[in-house]
Amino acid sequence: MRLGFLGAAGEVTGSCYLVETGNIRFLVDCGMFQGGPEARQKNQRALNFGFDVRKIDFVLLTHAHIDHAGLLPRLSMLGYKGPIYATPATIDLLEVLLPDSAHIQEKEAEWQLRHRHRRGMGERGIPAPLYSVAQALSALEQLKPVSYGQPFNPVETVNVVFRDAGHILGSAQLEITVSGEGRPRKMIFSGDLGMPGRPVLCDPAQPTEADVLLVESTYGNRMHRSMIETEEEIVDAFERTRAAHGNLIIPAFAVGRTQELLYMLADLVRRKRISPLKVYVDSPMASKATHITMAHRELLDPETRDLIDWLGAHPDKMHIEFVSDADHSKALNDIRSGAVIVSASGMCEAGRIKYHLRENLPRSECTILITGFQAAGTLGRRLVDGARLVHIFGQPVPVRARIYTVGGLSAHADQGALLGWLGGFRHPPGQTFVVHGEAGASADLAQAIKDKLAWLNVQMPRPGEFVTL
Repeated sequence: MRLGFLGAAGEVTGSCYLVETGNIRFLVDCGMFQGGPEARQKNQRALNFGFDVRKIDFVLLTHAHIDHAGLLPRLSMLGYKGPIYATPATIDLLEVLLPDSAHIQEKEAEWQLRHRHRRGMGERGIPAPLYSVAQALSALEQLKPVSYGQPFNPVETVNVVFRDAGHILGSAQLEITVSGEGRPRKMIFSGDLGMPGRPVLCDPAQPTEADVLLVESTYGNRMHRSMIETEEEIVDAFERTRAAHGNLIIPAFAVGRTQELLYMLADLVRRKRISPLKVYVDSPMASKATHITMAHRELLDPETRDLIDWLGAHPDKMHIEFVSDADHSKALNDIRSGAVIVSASGMCEAGRIKYHLRENLPRSECTILITGFQAAGTLGRRLVDGARLVHIFGQPVPVRARIYTVGGLSAHADQGALLGWLGGFRHPPGQTFVVHGEAGASADLAQAIKDKLAWLNVQMPRPGEFVTL
């Protein structure tokens, strides 16, 4: 049996793993690389794949984030017509996320074309969309729902169980048992693991044994701030911005982060830590994702269900306005004071957040609240790293607004939580691969696993590497 690391090895994005066993070949995830021009080049190269996609038997999907699912339409476009298995909530989210991804790519290409024409330049060098909206819609037809805890056999020699990963709605760990070549072997793909004890979703499920384990390491070299510290920073950002008569702009991932932020803001209002407020959710995708979350109430933790009931009984305490049309979104930029705007994308690379940043970054009375991981090369990362000048839509924008970085809201487990999850295994896996992390984070987690858990066979695969299991 062979395992290929086609993405998310030595970096966070582009998750894609190829498993070959006997005559069976399958993929776990098929994600898009993110993070600037280099990522676009990787995406163009990635799904030539180096193998015939028509010979893939099936695809297993851990969750709906674009860095795990964003190249599914390109996979289909290149000839893969088989099933793509995912949880029902993941499928609901992908019906929003994949067409939106295609739409953003098409609009970006159109903007680049207009920009070049205005400057008297030719069309050469404009990156083509990886896929169209029509191709994204076509790929959705290949999705097959599988619920948590429901064993199934995509082929006779492979048994799969999806377990809750606690990362975003519908996110899953994969428990894959492969037979047909000697004794059955169990593979665990962690997917992206959430932090235990956090609001909205249930805690990650705990596996106890594996022959082969792939574990994510996004925050493998650090600990998140506590929720108490995170709350204090959010309250401080609100008070500072209100006193300065500015706007609070919150770039947030449409799926997961926006819903967690709405929970935290409502909970702070309920506990009278901040005064009643009005929040604009300016992202059609985030609006749809929030409605999908409400439709899967059975996946939410008890505390979140209680808060939803409280909000329903106290509509005057927190008003959430979902901004749909573009004109309404543009009108938000006429508000000079008191606006709380949550908008996508979370890394500030695309979508409506770029317009709000363009208008509010130059204003010292405003605040930008960064609430999630910012990949290298993204606009969000440049802001976190202290850039005093950035370029948005090709125009220079000075950074005078205060930048807050709230670390405690991450949807990813920190090093302590990862080690806690790994410590739940009764025996060390035969082979452990640390993936889905920048090189330093992966290396630190791998060393911590060796030092604190005394696991011996812990490896950091290279991009494109194949190993024999």
